[in-house]
Amino acid sequence: MKSIGEKLKYIRKLNKLNQTEFSQIIGVSQGALSDLEKDKYKPSLETVIALRMKFDIDLYWFIFEDSLNKSTEIFSVLVDDFESEFISDLRKLTLKDKQELEGILNLKLKRYGCEI
Repeated sequence: MKSIGEKLKYIRKLNKLNQTEFSQIIGVSQGALSDLEKDKYKPSLETVIALRMKFDIDLYWFIFEDSLNKSTEIFSVLVDDFESEFISDLRKLTLKDKQELEGILNLKLKRYGCEI
């Protein structure tokens, strides 16, 4: 994926948002977002700033890079307050403790039939 429109759509899908939800978050109409994703025109500076503020995207990647790297270093997924606090607390743990929690999480996911 090379285009800004494709990257916009990727960010939206990664965050499991439909066009209406995503467009409200970044401050454009659903129709404008549809046109942006189809590369009919480029996003405004205000839209790019909203993407940076709301989704913490890497602006260099968004504007200049030709490839779509799925690395989590590129941008963040929108998280709620609970998830944000959980991640913050997780980062305070040792690697051994993190691995122990991962084991517990895998057990829970298996119990509820989720893919690991």
